[in-house]
This record gives sequence, structure tokens and C-alpha cells, in this order.
Amino acid sequence: MSECCGGLKLGQKVPMFELDTYEPTKGDFGKFRLEDQIKNKRWTILFFYPADFTFV
Repeated sequence: MSECCGGLKLGQKVPMFELDTYEPTKGDFGKFRLEDQIKNKRWTILFFYPADFTFV
């Protein structure tokens, strides 16, 4: 557990993960998989913020 939760440093690879998502334009739920992004050669930016509805 400490491997994936200790933070990442520049140049380190992110562990594979999957998230539940909601697409408001479709009004439906889905999944986001990092593995799919990599297979499709898409750039991915991981952005974390302290809480929902917080001005960023």
C-alpha cells in the first residue's frame, strides 16, 4: 500500500487505476481507466484538489 500512496515524484509512472465517472452531457455514469488512455495514446493530466465545489 505504501508504494501507491506515498506520493509520486517527477518521472515516476502512475499505477494503473480505474475511476467511476459521471458525464453530465450524457446524463450517465461510466468508467475511466488509465490503461485505456495509454492504449489509445492519449495524454492524461491527473489533477487533485481538496474538496468538491472548492474554487480552484
